[in-house]
Amino acid sequence: MRTSTFAPAAPCIAIAVALLAGHSAAAQTYPTKQIELVVPFVAGGTTDNIARMLAQRFSDRWGETVIVSNRPGGGSTIGTTVVAKAPADGHTLLVTTIGFATTAGLQKPPYDPIKDFAPITELASIPLVLVVHPSVPATNLREFIAVAKGGGLDYATSGSGTSTHLAAEMFNGMAGVKLVHVPFKGNAEGINAILGGHVKVYFALVPAVLQHIRAGTLRAIAVTTEQRLATLPEVPTIAESGFPGFEITSWQGLMAPAGTPKEVVAKINGEAVALITSPEVRQRIAHEGADPLGSTPEQFAAKVKSEVVKWGKVMRDAGLVTQ
Repeated sequence: MRTSTFAPAAPCIAIAVALLAGHSAAAQTYPTKQIELVVPFVAGGTTDNIARMLAQRFSDRWGETVIVSNRPGGGSTIGTTVVAKAPADGHTLLVTTIGFATTAGLQKPPYDPIKDFAPITELASIPLVLVVHPSVPATNLREFIAVAKGGGLDYATSGSGTSTHLAAEMFNGMAGVKLVHVPFKGNAEGINAILGGHVKVYFALVPAVLQHIRAGTLRAIAVTTEQRLATLPEVPTIAESGFPGFEITSWQGLMAPAGTPKEVVAKINGEAVALITSPEVRQRIAHEGADPLGSTPEQFAAKVKSEVVKWGKVMRDAGLVTQ
């Protein structure tokens, strides 16, 4: 009696077919309950605004309640940890920033930024601008450095390890100054602090301070991008002001817990990209000073990996790593 060497494959094939069918069904029925978009910052900032646009889109398209849950603190690790530990079914998502990549190098969070998440799409790229309270006697970078070298200037950030923090520390190193770090739980708190004169300096996300620059309640000194911005054409770059090579931009992205079915990730990606690339939203985001993007999960995953490596080196070189 001859025994087939292929017999054990039958159960494996059946299991594989069942898994594929399950994933396909998950995508067709998703969502099946309320969706939570976790923002690891206080309400009112750029990331929060984008999250609320996504929530409206998802709710309109899928007919399920979508809430935005602001969970600030811990350099964005508190809210991020919530998503890392959530069920991998697409009903708990993370709307985050470049701080997601930089925090991993600054401290040891209770999650792995690569292994514990499924990137969905990059949403927008956001430039930064060095702004000062009007009481600071400087109108250009040369004057600002002279004031800073006199000591006593502190700067706000939206949290340790965020782009607002890294930009200032890069500047400290390149300009030979020592601005004093005062971290807040998000951009909104940082902006309130500098508007009130409690801190004097902020390397802020452009959308968050553009209205205040235009109103004259904050003074723009220089932008952090390689080229000048269309929204602030009169403001020079830090690079052209004597520090070639200085460049940093933030980004916003959407993520799910690792293990979320690829079909569900693809469905969420489709709606998010459709929102970000729609003419109305593109115009709205661009007017605020950001660059709307939209990418595939694979493209965003590669971006996150490269950012973790890049900023880890920057922070080690700057002596910011505490772990």
